[in-house]
Formats: sequence, C-alpha cells, structure tokens
Amino acid sequence: MSKTITIAPVTRIEGHAKITIQLNDAGEVADARFHVTEFRGFEKFCLGRSYREMPSITERICGICPVSHALASAKAGDMLKGVKIPPAAEKLRRLMHYAQLVQSHALSFFLLSGPDLLLGMESDPAKRNLIGLIEAMPELAKEGIRLRQFGQDTIRLLGDRSVHPAWAVSGGVREPLSGEKRDWIAAKLPEALTTAQKALALGYEALQRLQKETACYGHFSSLFMGLVTPDGGLEQYDGLLRFIDSNGVNLAGDSDPSRYGEFISEESASWSYLKFPTYCPADGGAHEMYRVGPLARLNVADYAGTPLAELELARFRQFRDGGGPVLGSFYYHQARLIELLYCLERMGELLDDPLLLDDHVRSHARTNNRVGIGVVEAPRGTLFHEYHVDDQGLLSYVNLVIATGQNNLAMNQTVLQIAQQYLSGSRLDEGLLNRVEHGIRCYDPCLSCSTHAVGRMPMQVSLLAPDGTILQRLSR
Repeated sequence: MSKTITIAPVTRIEGHAKITIQLNDAGEVADARFHVTEFRGFEKFCLGRSYREMPSITERICGICPVSHALASAKAGDMLKGVKIPPAAEKLRRLMHYAQLVQSHALSFFLLSGPDLLLGMESDPAKRNLIGLIEAMPELAKEGIRLRQFGQDTIRLLGDRSVHPAWAVSGGVREPLSGEKRDWIAAKLPEALTTAQKALALGYEALQRLQKETACYGHFSSLFMGLVTPDGGLEQYDGLLRFIDSNGVNLAGDSDPSRYGEFISEESASWSYLKFPTYCPADGGAHEMYRVGPLARLNVADYAGTPLAELELARFRQFRDGGGPVLGSFYYHQARLIELLYCLERMGELLDDPLLLDDHVRSHARTNNRVGIGVVEAPRGTLFHEYHVDDQGLLSYVNLVIATGQNNLAMNQTVLQIAQQYLSGSRLDEGLLNRVEHGIRCYDPCLSCSTHAVGRMPMQVSLLAPDGTILQRLSR
C-alpha cells in the first residue's frame, strides 16, 4: 500500500509551507513535493496604482528583504521616467542594499541554519534552535546577532527605519547621508568584518564534518543565473544577466536584464502557489531548471573584486565539480558567508568615497516610457519587477519574478534527493525529518515573505493511506 508523509509546517524558514513524501509499496521514496501554501496577490491588487507608490507597496512583500523590493521597484521607476539617477543616489542605494544582504545572510547562518550546522542535524530538537545555540555558544551567538544588527542599523540610519524604509524612490533616494551617520557605520564595520571571517571558518569546519550531507543535499546538475559586472565580476545591484550550464558554459552571453522575458518562462502547478520558472533557450529547445542566489552568483562570476572575498572565492572553488561550477546546494551556506564578507568590503569602499555625502540624490522627470523593468540581486537571488503604465503613470500590468520561486524546481529536487537517501517507511524519526527540512533551508527561502518565529514551531507528520486514513502521526 502506498503511503504519504506530510511535514507541515516546515520550520526555520521565512513563511509557511509543507512537504509531502510519497512512499511506494516497498516503503521506498517514490516522489517528494515542496508545497507553498500562501497566496499574496501583489501583482493583481497593485493594478491601477501609480508606479510612484510601488517602492513603498512592494517592500511590504517581505519583512526580511524589503530593501530589494524597494530598489527593484525604484529602478523600474527610473526606467519609466527615463532618468539617470545622481551618482550619490546610486552609491547610497548600493550601501543600503549591501547592508540588507549582510543582515539577511547573518540571519540565515546564525539563527536559521546555524543550529543544524553547528549543533548537529540530529541533535536534541528541544535545543536545536536559536536559544540552544545561545546556550551552547553564547559569544558566537551574540556576535551573530550584533552582525545582523549592524546591517539593520545601517538601513535605519539611511532610511529612518530598519524595516520598510520609505527611502528609495524613482529617480534616486529621498534623503542624503550625513557625515555623522557615515562615521557611525564606519566605526562598526571592523567588528562586523571580524565576525564574518569567524563565521566563514566555522562554515568550513561544518563542511568537513558534514561531507555526507554535501553529497546529497541538492547535489545535481542544473543551470545557474545571476548578475555580473560588464567584465564578469560579482555584482548585486546592477549589471548584466548571465546563465551558465553545469559545465560552466555561458549559454546566452551577458544580456541586459530587462530582456529577462526572452530567457525565463514562468509555469505553475496545481499543488503550490509558488511558480516554477525555467530557462527557455532561444532555439526553442527544452526548458531547463536553473538556480539563483549566493551559490549561483559565485558560480556565474569570474571574480569577486574585493581582497578578502577574492581569497575566499578561490578557496570555495575547491568544491567545484571538475572544471564547472559548484553543484551542491549545501554549499549555499558557505557562498552566503563569502557574499557577506564581500558586502562588508564594498560598504567600506563606499564609506571612504567623499561623493557618498553629496546632497544631490534625486533626478526629477515626468513619465517618459510605458514599460519599466528593475532588477537587483536580492539575498535569495535575482529579483525582477516589470511595470506597464498608461499616460497618467497608472499600472496596467505588474510582473514580479521572485528569487525563491526561481529556486522552486531545485528545492523540490533537493527534497526528493534527501528523502531517497535518508527516509524509509520504517524510520520516521525527528532527526531525519529535520534533514528534509534543512534541504529547504539551504536555499533560505522567503515564502510569505514576512516574519519569523523564534524557537520551535509546531510540526505534524502524518502517514496516510491512499484513502486518506491516518496510519501514523508524529507531532512536536
């Protein structure tokens, strides 16, 4: 008799989801699915609004990466106005964006995935959380919390609020940065760099301990996509769109990201509200899965461009499969930490630039174009905002291609791969179920995207017969 195991909700991720694992008559894993059970509707209820409101509206999509949505939206507005924003405005946008990546990546490593990586995948579930990490490694936990706070405080100093700052606008930003605020950020930067380097060392230690996990937590061939500088360097705010295959071959050249619709097809399934984007080749061939986010960004970039991150990127490439990219999704954790270091270094460069304090931070213009597309690298991957407007600047079409959605196919394949390695009908213990959940946490998905719960969330696992009868239930 075939059976279904349901894990709901999946814990220590942003949002709500469940996992179902289908067993065959022999108790072996036949299929696995990652279901996103939330519906947001931003693309529909924003119709008829002015695009000038969209940075403030769309950043409400997420409480963890609102800056990414605000910046992508503002960049779409820049295109609709047909303006080039002032140099100081671009630098300030970058500074806030790097700060957001720092706080989000610190959150992912220290609070969400750290309990698994540092305490053990099958450690006591009552302590495998933030509180348990604080008890086991109090100084490290405090340093991680302060690192995230540094990113949040930088956002607050720039935009008056650390969450949903009303600051990025079409044409630039609302306010310049004062010298006093710049000096405060600069004074906190050395401690942040030290903590980031400590986290990197811990990450490499975890990779040594968890070699079995690295081999089966999302280790498969796929394409990778991300932004790069015009000469192929690591980029998060602007740049060109690059796809590579599992051998490292650049598939379509480096393209203007506003052409994303030529390469990405969004598909849907009846069992999830999350879309399933795929790469569609220009020759009309079969659509293919691709991955985005820190791992993808390091894979598609030719170099990092900052001293410390460049050294770490060279070290990271020891994990490549042959001469191609790093394929294992477990390496997202380490890629995230390298990016964190890179962002801190870039922040230091910006803070040393006198132009950062220039008070010309906004270009004014009327609506000059009917289509605007804004693209940034959000913490979880490439984020697209596309707006179509009428003569009054009111929205007639909105399309948001969210980073987590672009990893949807990869997350589903990762769940299946882990389940096939670790789960069977006769062994439904909590530690193995946590491993399946951790496969999702590798991608640090942002589902709601809104809030977190500190500590343990309830989870229920049900084993069902084909007729829906509950054969076994595991609760916590």
